[in-house]
Amino acid sequence: MKTILVPVGSSKNAKSHLQYAIDFAKAFGAKLYVVQIYNVYTKAGTMIKVDHIIERESKQFLKDHVASVDTKGVEVHTKTFKGKLVDTLEKVCEALDVDLIILEPRTNSIKDEVYLGKTSGKIIKQTQIPALIVPEGYTYKPIVKILMAVKSAITKKEGVLRPLLNIKNHFKAVVNILLVKTPYHVEADFELNDELKDLVTNIKFAESPTTFQAVLEHYKSDYPDLLCVVRRKRGFFNKLWEDDTILKKDFHSSKMPVLVLSGLK
Repeated sequence: MKTILVPVGSSKNAKSHLQYAIDFAKAFGAKLYVVQIYNVYTKAGTMIKVDHIIERESKQFLKDHVASVDTKGVEVHTKTFKGKLVDTLEKVCEALDVDLIILEPRTNSIKDEVYLGKTSGKIIKQTQIPALIVPEGYTYKPIVKILMAVKSAITKKEGVLRPLLNIKNHFKAVVNILLVKTPYHVEADFELNDELKDLVTNIKFAESPTTFQAVLEHYKSDYPDLLCVVRRKRGFFNKLWEDDTILKKDFHSSKMPVLVLSGLK
């Protein structure tokens, strides 16, 4: 893991989140890009040449933001970009060869009952970039135990497991996999390929309408330091996918980071 990106919003958690990202990057010897993406919506003739003002303010904000934490010798770059969030972020990550995005659950200061705000929700829902969602106020610590939850272990995309493999190998972590039998289950779903077999220490099975519900029922018995799930069109946050906002009452994960891989297929 060589390159990590952190999108920055205006939340009260932004400083502690950046410190976690720096600590995480230091552990891997990775460089860190701290970015802010902005867009300007105007009516014709009402606002002229404001882009350079917003860009200047954004650059100064990022400079001050980085100066407010201990960079611990990590190579930190600040960048601002104008454009639509998802499209711009995908292009930036491709251009910078980003291995992982580290996300706040809520990049803006919104209601406490929300787990994922609209900005973070859009990134998780609409991109295929591997992402680590870090709980608010969470302090960096080594990852000892990982719980991976999937309803299908079929892996067709090359390199899709790389972020999980990097984390496991770096921390020498134990990876337990929860295979969830849903109403649409077929036997082939539980066939682990050699790469996944090498990753996993223990295999558990659950029967549940969704992977999401199975995790809610089982993750407390494992006490993992990290939960790993994969993106699907109707995937882990299945019942919540219609809205980018995800409520805490629907997903309680205030005590552990969540690694979201791109789709396995």
